[in-house]
Amino acid sequence: MVAVETASIKERLSDFMKNTKVMVYGAAVAAIYAVLTLAFAPISYGPVQFRISEILTVLPLLTSFSVPGLTVGCIVANLVGGYGLYDIIVGSLATCLGAVGTRLLRKKPVLAMLMPVISNAVLVGSMLYFVVPDSPALLMNMVTVGIGELVICLGLGLPLYHVLQKKVLLFRF
Repeated sequence: MVAVETASIKERLSDFMKNTKVMVYGAAVAAIYAVLTLAFAPISYGPVQFRISEILTVLPLLTSFSVPGLTVGCIVANLVGGYGLYDIIVGSLATCLGAVGTRLLRKKPVLAMLMPVISNAVLVGSMLYFVVPDSPALLMNMVTVGIGELVICLGLGLPLYHVLQKKVLLFRF
């Protein structure tokens, strides 16, 4: 009886430790995303944006804990900067959908990294069209946001993926 209870306690403790690590890693991703976005604020917001923090959208290729981390990080970044409630909701939804898409397509990294590009181009580009006074045409907003996202995700994200892929122990626990 005691051996069964001890095994059960060990399993619960192990589950607790794993869940704690997942939350801590997710929180670290959120913090890094928010800090990078705010540190590069002049280029992180607006119709033409190069959000350096979007390089982290490569992380769902390696681990699932990064999906909520990216979403929370985007919420925080858009709370502090950005275009108010619309950006908090639409921008964060775009990042979440992009991260989920990346995770789902993780076996095909190039295709997977197009998911944040597409979600941000369509959602953020549309949001900016309706929120920013004197905004260029809807399609133009989508194109400019998409180009910035493409440069970050494929130009910087994929090389980062290849570096991190070799550090697989960082993402195992």
